[in-house]
Amino acid sequence: MNVCMIGHGMMGVWHSEGLAGADCRLYSVVGRRPEPTREFAEKYGYRKWTTSLDEALSDPAVDIVIVAGPSETHAEMATAALEHGKHTLVEIPIAMNLADSERVVALAKEKGLTLGVVHPMRYRAERAEVLARIQAGEENVRHTHGRFFINRLQNIGATGYHRSWTDNILWHHSTHLVDLGLWMACGGDMRQADELVGKVSAFMPALDERTGIPMEIVLLAETRNNQSIVVTGSYYGRERIYDTLVVTDRNSYRLDENRATLTTGDAVQNILSERENAWLAARDFVKAVWENRDPLVPGWSVLPTMRILHRAQEQWDAVYGKQVLPGRPVI
Repeated sequence: MNVCMIGHGMMGVWHSEGLAGADCRLYSVVGRRPEPTREFAEKYGYRKWTTSLDEALSDPAVDIVIVAGPSETHAEMATAALEHGKHTLVEIPIAMNLADSERVVALAKEKGLTLGVVHPMRYRAERAEVLARIQAGEENVRHTHGRFFINRLQNIGATGYHRSWTDNILWHHSTHLVDLGLWMACGGDMRQADELVGKVSAFMPALDERTGIPMEIVLLAETRNNQSIVVTGSYYGRERIYDTLVVTDRNSYRLDENRATLTTGDAVQNILSERENAWLAARDFVKAVWENRDPLVPGWSVLPTMRILHRAQEQWDAVYGKQVLPGRPVI
């Protein structure tokens, strides 16, 4: 199968690495500027490159599209790919609001196409073992806590590259952490997630005058099974923290994405790096298309998470008013 990569930033790199040697062909890549796009295509062995999204999507040779551009473009690009009849894998988040998320999922269903979303925390093998015990009734999740702290006073990405787009602490980084908590709380069955969620409480401050966005978040989602899902984060953080804690009635599991370690009540073990783990998403998606099955994270399965984020956004809007923000042009 021929793969078209939209975007060649960090995730474009990681997905290209992940697909090296997989049962597919790195066929085309789409970028904003000709020279960096050409260099990327040559480095990773893409056969074609272009700065025209329509040109790339109109190519009948393309079977699979991976959307790895700026977060604010994900829904628009995924919609375009699906309209052109392409199986589509979208980087997290699927969209910057609930309505667009639902629209992309509905379009994939209408077209009969495979839609996946890169929620890499669901791919970790260490969590699969815990999930199997939860599903067997041997272990029960009581609490999850995800933390993301990074300094984003300047628009510099994780690779040190100065980006052309602005991040969003709710619709990007909190998406990872809320989704993990909800997925674990419902034992991996996201079809039950909406019924499981009870009260949602969220705090985000007023817009920072330098960046134009809310820079911090505290979010609590309570489940009807008396479980708690907590997310905290700040773009003011000087120490880079990116970790998750899952507490069950049997053990606790703290996974540090930066240090690639898993700490339990028994030991500390080394695990795949965030980069190595991310490779699994694109590989699984290609295999899912070949096998005509859902990928490990199908598009429909992220909607309960997006509904929690929507409730958090509504609480902020009630205080500060609905408004267009940098990095989130669509309300």
